[in-house]
Amino acid sequence: MFKRLTLLWTVLRGDARQLWFALRHPDAPSWLKWGTALIALYLFSPIDLIPDVLPVIGMVDDLVLVPLAIRWLLGRLPPEIAQAAARRRAG
Repeated sequence: MFKRLTLLWTVLRGDARQLWFALRHPDAPSWLKWGTALIALYLFSPIDLIPDVLPVIGMVDDLVLVPLAIRWLLGRLPPEIAQAAARRRAG
């Protein structure tokens, strides 16, 4: 279980960094900014799809949905922005 969480953290950290670089790109589309704002709002809002009152399942939805949403946004980036963000992330 701990290995999976570590892997998830590594992937999320890299994807979040790539999303940050894409957001700062001068040609970043407005839908990317809105999508990122909605992800942040979901992450920090007290309203969840599955309430956090449920012991394990309540936190798992945040651990699964947020990385999936970030990946979804990154998958829809225009190619030039995706390449620039990937280069910046790698270097």
